[in-house]
Amino acid sequence: MSDQSIRWRQRYQNFQKALEVFERRLKAFRICPEEEAEQMALVQAFEIIVELSWKLIKDYLEYQGFKELDSPKQSIRQAWQSGLLSSAEPWMAALQKRNLTSHTYNEATLQNVVRFIEQEFSVMVAELDSQMQSNL
Repeated sequence: MSDQSIRWRQRYQNFQKALEVFERRLKAFRICPEEEAEQMALVQAFEIIVELSWKLIKDYLEYQGFKELDSPKQSIRQAWQSGLLSSAEPWMAALQKRNLTSHTYNEATLQNVVRFIEQEFSVMVAELDSQMQSNL
């Protein structure tokens, strides 16, 4: 097994652990959606899983032979062009929302991001997990 094969598989294991946390936080949020602590925990789990997602994508694409994937946007675009992702735009939106939540706190932004996480991102990240699982 090559180093790149090992690397992406290890990254996938880390991704899966973070995904489990994300799913628990999403479930807890859905039980108490008005609870500020649940919202904040969900956003923190989102930030972590977005970061691990693009790094997993990058490592997998490098294993597939792609080079010069130096940024999250390059990795996501290549994943879409390669058929790994069904669309790049929602992932670009996730990156943008992750950057917003990491660098500022604003109640309206928080509510917007929480809605995005619950309605769109949870589906996207589950699809990525399924795609990666089929590539093991």
